[in-house]
Amino acid sequence: MEPISDTLKRVVNADAFTERYEKMKSEILENRGVQAFLAENAEVVNKGMVDRGLGKLYEYTTQNHDCETCENVANCENIMKGYVPQLTIIRGLIDLDYARCRQKIVEDERREVSAMISSMHMPKDVLKARLATVTYDHNTRVNLGTAASTFMEELKTTGQLPSKGFYIYGEFGVGKSYVLGALANELAEQKIKTVLVYVPEFLREMKHAIQDQSLQEKVDYVKKAPVLMLDDLGAETLSTWTRDEILGTVLHYRMAENLPTFITSNFDYDGLEEHLAYSGKGERELVKAARIMERIRSITIPMRLSGKNRRDG
Repeated sequence: MEPISDTLKRVVNADAFTERYEKMKSEILENRGVQAFLAENAEVVNKGMVDRGLGKLYEYTTQNHDCETCENVANCENIMKGYVPQLTIIRGLIDLDYARCRQKIVEDERREVSAMISSMHMPKDVLKARLATVTYDHNTRVNLGTAASTFMEELKTTGQLPSKGFYIYGEFGVGKSYVLGALANELAEQKIKTVLVYVPEFLREMKHAIQDQSLQEKVDYVKKAPVLMLDDLGAETLSTWTRDEILGTVLHYRMAENLPTFITSNFDYDGLEEHLAYSGKGERELVKAARIMERIRSITIPMRLSGKNRRDG
């Protein structure tokens, strides 16, 4: 039997193998990216480095270097999905680095923006809203759009969040929640985290949180949010506890810390104060309602929103 070393020597020295090897080497060295790399590093690279680095050069040439043929990272055909190879020299050897491709950068940025918005019981269409898609077909809608733009401009100019948010009130279905979502997405683009809360479901959840001992954690998460948006305040069934211990605690903290808070409601300030005066006891508690409203007035600017019911038809 022929020794394995002799077999390998015979195969490696075979003319056919040598011819294929030289052809492959020629194709690799003719690659535009390889030629640009060799030209850029002409003072450093020598024939020995090229021969030793041929495997890395081959790996470079067999992969995509742009996103023109890729619809998304999931369909990327490169060794590392979402990354493109870049030739480099490390310790005197030709090697490869991998950098994020354009498509992965876009997708990563989208995920980062999405992560800036935390939603508690909010509809999905609200979370996709943008200020540019708000319909400004009423003067109150124009006023709100202007105020929202001014809020964002102050943030971009000063690098600081304005301390006051908006109290957006109006009839059912005019798009109050949609505006909250649009603002949240604008803030997310600026890497500002927002917590969006649908108030009726949130207060119901707080009652259950007592049982699983997560109440304080959830209240802290909401009250300490960089930007808090409370949707549909006034649509909930109140108890003395949810009004004073949950809403009161959250709003007092945000007033004390000058944290911007946005609120939507079907009630204006006076109407909400009347609603807050009644708890599950059936008694009219004006002082406690006034205390809550004092906090709301101090942290928001009232903005009426009118127009047709967007939910009709």
